[in-house]
Amino acid sequence: MERSAPVIEIDHLTYAYPGAAEPTLRDVSLTIGRGDFLAIVGNNGCGKSTLCKALNGLIPQFITGRYEGRVTACGLDAAATDVGVMARHVGYVYQDFENQIIRPTVLDDASYACLNYALPDYLARGREALRQCGLVGKEEDYIWQLSGGQTHLLALAGVLSLQPEVLILDEPIAQLDPMHAGRIYDVLRELNEVYGKTIIVIEHHTEYIADYCKHVLLLRDGRAEWMLPAREALRRVEELQACSIFPPQVTIAAHRLRQRGEWPADAPLPVTVEEGLRAFRPRPEAPDRPVRAYHCAQETAAAFRDVSVAYRSVKGAPHTVFARLNLEIHRGDKIALIGSNGAGKSTLMKLLVGLLRPSSGEVTLGGESIRDVRPEALSRRISMVYQNPEDMFIQDSIGADISFAMEARKLAGSAARTDELLERFRLSALRGRDGRLLSGGQMRRASLAIGIALDPAILLLDEPTANLDIATRKEIMRTLEEMKEVTETVIIATHDMQLVCEWAERVIVLCGGQVVADGSRDEVFGDRAVLEQVGIRPPEIFAMAQALCPGEICYTTDDFLTRFTGRTDTDADD
Repeated sequence: MERSAPVIEIDHLTYAYPGAAEPTLRDVSLTIGRGDFLAIVGNNGCGKSTLCKALNGLIPQFITGRYEGRVTACGLDAAATDVGVMARHVGYVYQDFENQIIRPTVLDDASYACLNYALPDYLARGREALRQCGLVGKEEDYIWQLSGGQTHLLALAGVLSLQPEVLILDEPIAQLDPMHAGRIYDVLRELNEVYGKTIIVIEHHTEYIADYCKHVLLLRDGRAEWMLPAREALRRVEELQACSIFPPQVTIAAHRLRQRGEWPADAPLPVTVEEGLRAFRPRPEAPDRPVRAYHCAQETAAAFRDVSVAYRSVKGAPHTVFARLNLEIHRGDKIALIGSNGAGKSTLMKLLVGLLRPSSGEVTLGGESIRDVRPEALSRRISMVYQNPEDMFIQDSIGADISFAMEARKLAGSAARTDELLERFRLSALRGRDGRLLSGGQMRRASLAIGIALDPAILLLDEPTANLDIATRKEIMRTLEEMKEVTETVIIATHDMQLVCEWAERVIVLCGGQVVADGSRDEVFGDRAVLEQVGIRPPEIFAMAQALCPGEICYTTDDFLTRFTGRTDTDADD
């Protein structure tokens, strides 16, 4: 693939954070071509975000440390050029993009950066950025009226209004449902192909890399291992997996066939479902296998009876989240609660723990209304683990955080219970560490330990795998599987469809304040109308199996390989 003229040149860059024994970046040298769409991949701690912060001068100008080498972006020395000047050439949308939204209305926020630069056409620039990001018609809306995906696009519009040549996005879809994730990447593709922007993303979801990106940079232990065309990069299965990166499921399936000698050695591995359709042998019809149905227990653990919830708006009519919602949670349920951003998943959980009160209707636990029960009085019966695990830490060590609720209630045996939980969640060696300073996976495990410390009958988890790399997500999924023996009833709100497929026994789909589907994973994922209505994107291997044989249900690569084989050269010619 012919490379264009460089827009970014990195020459022997080494960087160490203050007080760090070892550098985070080690002698990195590479060039990024103008108009590229580059994905940066690597395991946690390999230096992805650090590298990107060096591209716009935040490192070393705002984040000091030992800095060696040179970074040139858009012809400017990133370490020596004022960061305000660099921002007009290299824009950055951070993983915690909500912190970039600072004004109350959409157009005000989109044009605010240009106003700060005293650009006379700041409003026109803001409107154009909103148009490019698909937010026309939202100009006068308040920012809290936007969905999660729209808020992310607004953060992008605020950066785009300065008309930078390079756009960097740190995990742009980590907190988004599949429908909004696709919308974000469609906008990025248009900015790249129509407006000539150079796009750089830090991304863990390789199926999106396969569909949208042109090149992939692999960082390993702070070094640039290689930068290759996206399809060639994603076919390096063993190298990627060694760095805790999981290639697309269709690629892994073909690679396993090659390892078994059932795939031609000279045939390229597919990296998208479309390529997989040409690479795997279709089945004439799905086997006569019954759809697994959800069978509920008789005892009701919690229920919503004609529950309505509406938030007052600064302008216009109140925003209705639920209108006469009716739903029962049964004892022993393992539920995945899914739906698009803003569907009401978090609201439903807050109703259950008493943090929100319904406008009308009743929420019950064990058949008793909780309308007049204080949230702290419910904590022995139901517990919620928040999406941001940092919100669970209030002490100076995770040992103290785990024991806090038990000691506050003067429960006997709290010390032994704390030791037990530290051991169960593989945290014993970290008991004296501040939870806010742990790795992503360690914070998640610690927050789960805090959540079940009081041994609640019902445990609620809000996006437990959000913002984690694939390896850490798998670790959390193993922990959740182990918890099936510990917790009686669990509800997980999630966009992670692989988690839904591998863990959930019941799937509840919310849309427009109503339950539009409720059943087993077979019943929900097999309902194409529901998938289209809510914008659910099943795991890639599921979509692959359905495309090869309508009605076939596969949730994992192993499931797929028991039902499908690769085409031979003769098959491909037919």
